[in-house]
Amino acid sequence: MEIYQNSLGKAEDLNKVDIPFTPDVFFLFVSPTFTDIEVFVKNLQHAYKTSLILGCSTAGEILGDAVLDSSVTITAVKFEKTRLKVVDEDLSQHKSSFDAGHALSQRLQAKDLQHILIFSDGLNVNGAELVKGLQHNMPENISITGGLAGDGNDFGKTFVISGDSVSSNKITGLGFYGTELTIGFGSKGGWDSFGVERLVTKSTDNVLYELDGKPALNLYKSFLGEKAKELPSSGLLFPLSLRDEDNKTPVVRTILSVDEKEQSLTFAGNIPKGSYVRLMKANMDRLISGAEQSAQIGKNTTNGKNQLAFFISCVGRRLVLKQLVEEEVEAANKVLGENTFTTGFYSYGEIAPFDKFTPCSLHNQTMTITTFSE
Repeated sequence: MEIYQNSLGKAEDLNKVDIPFTPDVFFLFVSPTFTDIEVFVKNLQHAYKTSLILGCSTAGEILGDAVLDSSVTITAVKFEKTRLKVVDEDLSQHKSSFDAGHALSQRLQAKDLQHILIFSDGLNVNGAELVKGLQHNMPENISITGGLAGDGNDFGKTFVISGDSVSSNKITGLGFYGTELTIGFGSKGGWDSFGVERLVTKSTDNVLYELDGKPALNLYKSFLGEKAKELPSSGLLFPLSLRDEDNKTPVVRTILSVDEKEQSLTFAGNIPKGSYVRLMKANMDRLISGAEQSAQIGKNTTNGKNQLAFFISCVGRRLVLKQLVEEEVEAANKVLGENTFTTGFYSYGEIAPFDKFTPCSLHNQTMTITTFSE
């Protein structure tokens, strides 16, 4: 496996890219403030006609130990024995996120498929349903990881890159085929739960209306105190821990919006009726330790021989960690070792199994790591 990395501040910096091999694939993670991304992508595809290009917008770009803004990060990879295939699905052409995910994964399915890497629009999608669709009728040995595109902390518009196209309302998936690739993955949060566990008594998909028979928004505000005035952005600092029949290991759910009239909260993933939730708050040391543990799980899967790693972490973690944000990236890199190339982004949702023995899940407020070794 050959790898080249760089970060650029403007579209015309493409002439600074000098890759000593012909890449099979480019991974691009792009700040929403990066200008002329459409021009950049078209020029890159023109310069490397046979290379696949995919990526998405971010809430911060990760390259090595650095967390960047207003940039595009480039990771170019040439595999020795692994075959790749990219497919896209337009969310607006499907009845549901489940249907879009299922259609995409079925188009990638083959006897020698090993892994699917997913980048999705971060706002016009139900991430939990997308993950269910991706896994539907897929063999258990096919792992799936990825993330939902970001838009800083503005939650206005996200986009996905596929070939020379930059589009919203899209999912793109990269299939990895062959027997020579070893993939590792891990996901850990590091948030502390507090208060009593409450029963979800009314909800529809990812919209929560009632907890213990009481209006959800009013109850949630009572926990936040003065921070309630800053909703929905302050909700990133106080996610919910959820457990139900599908998620016996609790997963974290982040608030996307609130509705004062309905007294409801909309989350980045489903909040099923009959599930149980608890409020969570940040613990700086545990957040950084969570990133470290994610890297250790991923490293163990590949027996420490990882060459490339994707870090996909939540925008909420970045808002909490602030100037300490690079410490979680550095902690993960230290575990993986100096011979591993790392890239990734801060997202609106993370897709990964907890470890190699569990199915894929949608996570929020979590650092997920996928490692590759050929």
